[in-house]
Amino acid sequence: MEHYGIISLIPALVVILYALKTHKTFEALLVGSLAGFVILYKFEFVSAFADSLYNQMTYETIGWIVLVCGLFGSLIQILVHTGGARAFANFLLKYVNSGRSALLATWFMGLLIFIDDYLNALTVGNSMQKVTDRFNISREKLAYVVDSTAAPICVLVPLSTWAIYISGLLEVTEVVPTGQGLAGYLNVIPYLIYAWVAIIIVPLVALKWIPSIGPMKKADQRAEESGKLAPPKSGNIGMEIKEAEGMKPMMADFILPIIVLVGATIYFEVDALKGIVYSLFFSVIWFSLIRRMVGFFKLVGQSFRGFKEMVYTLAIILMSFVLKDVNDGLGLTEYVIEVVSPVLSQQWLPAVAFISLSLITFATGSFWGVYAITLPIIVPLAITMDVNIWLATGAVISAGAFGSHSCFYGDSTVLSSAATGCNNMAHALTQLPYALLAASISFVIYIVLGYWMH
Repeated sequence: MEHYGIISLIPALVVILYALKTHKTFEALLVGSLAGFVILYKFEFVSAFADSLYNQMTYETIGWIVLVCGLFGSLIQILVHTGGARAFANFLLKYVNSGRSALLATWFMGLLIFIDDYLNALTVGNSMQKVTDRFNISREKLAYVVDSTAAPICVLVPLSTWAIYISGLLEVTEVVPTGQGLAGYLNVIPYLIYAWVAIIIVPLVALKWIPSIGPMKKADQRAEESGKLAPPKSGNIGMEIKEAEGMKPMMADFILPIIVLVGATIYFEVDALKGIVYSLFFSVIWFSLIRRMVGFFKLVGQSFRGFKEMVYTLAIILMSFVLKDVNDGLGLTEYVIEVVSPVLSQQWLPAVAFISLSLITFATGSFWGVYAITLPIIVPLAITMDVNIWLATGAVISAGAFGSHSCFYGDSTVLSSAATGCNNMAHALTQLPYALLAASISFVIYIVLGYWMH
């Protein structure tokens, strides 16, 4: 394995330290990426940085992300502008009578929208703001609940984008025969320990059986005592959308576009892009021709405004891919695997794989990329050591779920922040103790399973 040794850790460390010092996500990614390009290309680092930006923008996945997130911003803008989001919130408030029940309702919605972590975070975060605001719940707490039912639930349900992607990798790595990837994935689900633990912790936090910890406790105190629900500097990432005056919305104005969104996404083989496009088409027809609430041209204008609101969020996601490019060039993943390989044993393989890959995904913000690199390594090791293949695979996937949940520049974390109107670093830091709690419990369980299934 080719790598730069311990030097390969520098960009990730620069990003983490800079972000903790300044609470700036985009700037931290920029500085960390440039540090990596200096190591790789010396005085030509600016050209290399420009080339990486161009390469990422021509990368199919980035194009998909830009369209999905941007168009989702358009849909959110329309639903808020027409009052649909308010109608939905008012409906829920008839049945939600406390902060605890508001957070539980948020958690339950997250469980229902399991198709894709992007759709999950953006839909639940935006639709539940008015509900949790009524009970002076901090945006940090809302963002935590939203984020904790994004990636974790998506890896547990075999109809999600995560499951489809990983099923393909199981076929490529010859864990299962061609065409049997989804059947193989069903065997992995019981061993996705982190996802199970992270999701179970959420209602315990909502019910206050697990108390607010560290930064989250301060955020809750600020919201309760001062009424300031969002942390400072939240305006640069939260979607600042206002409802138009004179609207008389009804529940259908929110529910129907969401049903079309989810239904079309499932119908087109879990394609979130087609789902959002169909939902937008339906929304324009519904609000301009059927409900006659807003004219066609004004809806188009609102769509552009919503897309624009997602630009800062998309910039962070793009820069995280540039950082991934740097880390790949330095061989960060290969270096970490080489370091931990000597301590691997039959009993410890699942636990060591989980903890080491969790560190990689947290440091790099690359989850699916880590799967593609490490599954072809972990699977043969598991077979050679006679470790349960589903347990070993579950440990790898759980590590990616942890990274998506906790990495402060990971796409799920960034989108959860944007959807809830919460400063990204504030969300990441208040959520981290709960993510680490879930990771610690998962680590212990993988140790136990490693010995029990030996």
